[in-house]
Order: sequence, then C-alpha cells, then structure tokens
Amino acid sequence: MKKLHIIFWTLFLGMNANAQNTQAQKDTTKMLEEIKVIAIAKKKIQTEMKMAVTVDEFLASSDNISFIKRGAYAWEPLLNNMSSERSTITIDGMHVFGACTDKMDPITSYVESNNLSAVDIKSGQEGSLHGATVAGSIDLKRKSTPFSPEKKYNGAYQTGFEFNNKQFFNLGNLSYASDKFVADGSISFRKAGNYYDGNNNEVNHSQYNKFNTSVGLAYKTSPFSAVRVDAIFDKAKNVGFPALPMDMWLSRAIITSASYKQLFQHGLIRVWDTKVYYNAVEHYMDDTHRPENLVHMDMPGWSTTYGLVSRANLKRGDYSAEIQLNAYHNLSIAEMRMYPQDRSKRTMFAYSWPWVTTRFTSLAMNNSWDISENSRVNFGGSLGYNYNRSKYVEFNWIFHPGTQQEKSRILPGLHANYQLTVNQFNFSAGGGYGHRAPSVSEGYGYYIYNSFDRYDYIGNPDLKNEISYEANASAGFKNEKIGIEAKVNYFYIQNYIIGRILSLGSPMNYQSVGVKGYTSLDHARLFNMALNANYNILQHLHWKGTLTYARATDDKGGNLPFIRPLSYQTSLHFMYKKIGFQTSLNGDLTQINYSPEYGEDQTPAYMIWNISADYSFHIKNCKTVLQVGAENLLNEYYSTYADWGNIPRIGRNIFTSLKFSF
Repeated sequence: MKKLHIIFWTLFLGMNANAQNTQAQKDTTKMLEEIKVIAIAKKKIQTEMKMAVTVDEFLASSDNISFIKRGAYAWEPLLNNMSSERSTITIDGMHVFGACTDKMDPITSYVESNNLSAVDIKSGQEGSLHGATVAGSIDLKRKSTPFSPEKKYNGAYQTGFEFNNKQFFNLGNLSYASDKFVADGSISFRKAGNYYDGNNNEVNHSQYNKFNTSVGLAYKTSPFSAVRVDAIFDKAKNVGFPALPMDMWLSRAIITSASYKQLFQHGLIRVWDTKVYYNAVEHYMDDTHRPENLVHMDMPGWSTTYGLVSRANLKRGDYSAEIQLNAYHNLSIAEMRMYPQDRSKRTMFAYSWPWVTTRFTSLAMNNSWDISENSRVNFGGSLGYNYNRSKYVEFNWIFHPGTQQEKSRILPGLHANYQLTVNQFNFSAGGGYGHRAPSVSEGYGYYIYNSFDRYDYIGNPDLKNEISYEANASAGFKNEKIGIEAKVNYFYIQNYIIGRILSLGSPMNYQSVGVKGYTSLDHARLFNMALNANYNILQHLHWKGTLTYARATDDKGGNLPFIRPLSYQTSLHFMYKKIGFQTSLNGDLTQINYSPEYGEDQTPAYMIWNISADYSFHIKNCKTVLQVGAENLLNEYYSTYADWGNIPRIGRNIFTSLKFSF
C-alpha cells in the first residue's frame, strides 16, 4: 500500500498541462516514468550559456518571448510580439498585477530563478485556461518538493560576480521532505551598479538592488490529499531606468496562497486542486536623483488582489481534460504628484489610475482525445466575465463626458488543434477565437506619460473588446542525430487598441509633445515564425540554432511598433566528464519595418558573441559547479528595436558563478 501511495504522489506532483500532452501509453508503468522525467527536467531555471540567469534572461531563451527594455531590471515580456496587456502572466495560476503605470514592475520581476521550477508558456487561445487573452499565457511555477517515505534534506547555494556592472548575487535554497510534511525555502539578493556600453561609456541610472525570499509548507492530510501554504516577499530599492525621466526608489510585493489537493484512485476525476490567494504590490517612482528635471514628479502606485483558482484533471481511456475556474478581485491605484525644484511646494495632484476595481470570473476547459496511436485532437474554450468600476470617474469624464462609472463585458474563447505523428515526422494545425477587455491603463489611465514617443496617454472606458482570430501550424522531424521544427502563427485582431493623437487637451508633463488617447483600430494583422534545429555532431558535441521573424501591420498597412526583425541564434555545447564548454552567436538584422508614427526609428543589425566554461566536482557529498564566461565578448556597441529610447545594451561582461548543492 505504501508503494501505491508513492506512485500516486509522483503522478500528482508531475501532473500539469504539459503532462496532459504526452502521448498516451498502454503500459501504465511507462506513463509514470515519463511524468517523473518531466518533473526532474523542470528543476533547472538556467540556460546552457549561463547558470545564474535572472527570470528575464531565462524567458528570453524562448523563441516566442522578447522584451522591451527600459534599463537593466524588470524587462517587459512580449509574447508573440504583443504587449503585456494582451497576455496573461500568472504565478502558479494566481493573478498578480503590477502597480506601475509605466510597466516597470511586470509580474516576472517579483520572483527569482531559485524559487521557480518551471515556466509554462502557451501560445494564443491555448493560454485561455488562466483567463481571457490574445497573445497567450505565461505561468511561473514555483518549486514544490514531493513527499518522501524517508526524511530528506536538499539545498543549494550559488554566488557570483559580474564585472561590467559590478553585480554581486547570492541565491540559496533549502528543502525538507518526509512522509507527512514538506518545507521549501529560498532567499536571494542581487546588487548591481551602472553598466557600461560597448563604447565603454557608463550608462547612468542603470543600477538596482533586489531581495527575494519565499517559503512553502505542505502537510499530507490523508494518503491521497494534502494542504499547502506559500508566500513570496520581494523588495527592490534604488532601481534606475536610464530610458525614463525617473527611477524607482522602492517596490514591494507580498504574494500568498493556501491550497488543498485531492487525488482519486478511481473514476473520471483524477486530481482536484483548489487555491485561494492574496497579493499586494506597492511601487514608488520618482525623479529624486534627476536634478536636471525642471519639474519633479512622484508616481506611487498600489495593486491589491484576492483570488481563487480551482482545477480538476479528468481521465478516461483515450480522453483527458483539465477544467479550471478563475475568480479574482483587484484594486489598482496610481497617483501623480508634481513639484517645482522645492519639493515642499506641491503644484499638482491627480489619479493616473482613479481607484479602478476589476472583478473577473472565468470557466475554462482544455480537452485532449487520442484518436489513434499517431494522432490527437486538442480542443477547448473559456467563458469570462469582466467588471470594472472607477471610483473617481470625474477623471474619465474630462475626455469622455457621461461615460458610465461601471462597465461589464463577456469574454468568450475557443481553440482547437490537430496533431499527427508519422514515423519521425510530426505535424500540427489549429486555430482560435477569443476576446480580451482593455487593461486598466487602456480603459481608465489619466495622463500616463510615455517617454518613448513623448506623449501623455488617456484611457477610454468605452473601448470595445479586442477580438482575435488565430491560425497556427507546425512541422518537425527528429531522430537520434538531428531535430528540426518550424512553427508559424497568424493573428487577425479586430478593435486593436493603440494610442492615437487627440485634438483636445494639453500635455501635463513638460516633456510631453502632446496627448494621445487609446482608441480601437478596425483591425491589425500579426505573423510570427520560428525555426528551431539541433544536431548531435559528436557524442559530446551538440549544435543548436534558432531563426525567428515577425511582421505586423495596422488597418492602413502601417507598421506596428516593437515587432522583432529577423533574428538568429546559433550555439555549440561541448560536455565531457566534468568539463562543459559553450559558445553562441546571436543577433538581429536591420529593423526595416519600423514605425515612426509610434516613436520608432531604424535600428541597425548587430551580432553578439558569448562564451562560457564550467567545471563540476564534489566536495564530500556536495556537488559543486564553477562557471566562468563572457557575454558580448567583442564589446559590441548596439541597441535593439525593443530598447526604449535607443538606450545601448551592456558591453563586454565577464561573469563568474559558483554553486554548491546537496
């Protein structure tokens, strides 16, 4: 009976959306082995080039995620080349919302690589399980140690130094597991100064300090059920943003949850998992260290969210499914306080987010049916209800007289996909349809300054839902030596929300050149392509390559902003016994399809060479890895299409890392 319990808990901890997509096997034992392998593989949030990556650097290794960068910290993730409003980003399925109107605190900035076990990325409507979306979903999964029949302790400590910006970091983990109780803990600290570009010039206001810690406690209430509580605390101070006219002096977040999980030995329902959560974020932007500003401004913001996530995994024969209920209540508040040089004399106050309440509820279902040993159909849908209320609606009435204080929306979504495997070839084709509601800024923002195009932005509560029509396809080949896969997707988005110049209103920020209001284009089109290949040259020598391309236009045929040009990455990885060696080249071609209307200019082509080496050894029972490497080895001076205001990227950066694990 004890072995049966162990098997069920292994299945339980390994079960997720990715496991659902594993081809079903008639041999139950083999199926469990596959799930175990998936769970082990997800314990490393690192890249082949660099062990001590940040969460942003790890996500950037995905071929369908890029970033807008306003500095060295808190990059804004773009999924399928769409802004963060069009994607759903969650932590273990929990909705967390940033408190900065300038998007300087994306959800990815409130976790660290050492308290995550995996990142689950879903493209398009496949991501609607976590809520209404257009681009897809990014779910950051926290570490969760499985129960063990014997008492076990595991831990790791990693430290290192990066020379360009004098960054020093410490990452620590500790876990304990027994038959009834599990405890996980992590702590991390990063401190970095200003970095230097490829011309060896210091990029002012690019420093940051970050502290993060987390704890998780689980208790087995019966042989097939358990309760768990988790908490994350994150604090960043003195964070500079060279692309903006102000910096961040403090950001804090507390993210908590309590969950109950139940396994079932028989019947259609195999797993039921319910979680309640609470998180609070506060974020303070100011220009205290910008004496050149003629008028000073503080921009504090607060975001508080209560929520519920309840999911059930179903399995019967060749059919499996996941049903998920999402519900949350969020309050977003942001202020603007303007001062002359004498900060004791405040000259202006306004709410840039006028106490906006959002309530959202959705029911979603993903289904998978194995038609045969070689083919499968995945299909699903979601239905969401979105409610907004602006407490100080008079700010909205200035530009939209008589607009209602409350707004309700229905947000449906559908998707389907067919997969076929023929010998060593695999193919898939699918489509999707979905709605999303305007974000808080798009609907209710009041004079939000955009330093990229230098306009103040005004929200519109009466915007229509964005409606997305999506098509996707892939084809691949794989054997013991080589693998190649091509993926494409196409989005036709009606009522595409974007800023357009308003004829009324004067800019509030003295640096602004005008006022833009969020409006809906008739439609926009977006195409993404990725080609991935790998080749085992020798037993210990492996090659990887990636090629990506995107194209996006508005209803007049004009270019949309922040669309990635043709990009490439190629790498070699050699590993023999205790030694590993990696080298890579990556870059973009010239950005031809840029958008002057939205503040863009042409960015030239660039190519970056990176290199690293690592050595593994044991000190008693402690595994130790030492790594040394260099990013941008040739000290290239460059700026990409996604660098806000053309701020230059970091120049040559030599890094070191030492990791102990037991």
